[in-house]
Amino acid sequence: MAMEAVNLKKKQCKIVVAVDESAESMYALSWCLSNLISQATINTLVLLYVKPPPPVYSSLDVAGYIFSGDMIRALEAYGNDLVNSVMGRAEDICGKFSSNIKVDRIVGSGDARDVICNIVDKIKADTLVMGSHGYGFFKRAILGSVSDHCAKHVKCPVVIVKHPEKI
Repeated sequence: MAMEAVNLKKKQCKIVVAVDESAESMYALSWCLSNLISQATINTLVLLYVKPPPPVYSSLDVAGYIFSGDMIRALEAYGNDLVNSVMGRAEDICGKFSSNIKVDRIVGSGDARDVICNIVDKIKADTLVMGSHGYGFFKRAILGSVSDHCAKHVKCPVVIVKHPEKI
């Protein structure tokens, strides 16, 4: 009886987790690490943070105040500090889980709905994981839901994780 060679090559799995300043996104990251990461795969976890689009400044704002270059640089530095803070918190969470995970960071800028969808499709993610802010009907109708939009427009499965305190 001849034994066939068993293909021991592990499948590659790329999971994108959209992170922001919220507890909901950090909970979704923890949930993903606990429930979606498999030892049978080579896992790449992509932490995706989307900065709001940079504001367009004129020499005078609506109230007639002049924006100086120092003020603009301070706002940009604050934005960079925020990115580093969010990514640092996310990487700390990843460090508490399996070391069988490669972690990549991507920072986009613009409307979160469009940026998330474009990046997920561009990198050919296997799964997108997002936290739910748990907005009610009216707030969601006014603001729109990033997770609903992404679930309708990306080509991979989307997991929307609700924080247990928001259920």
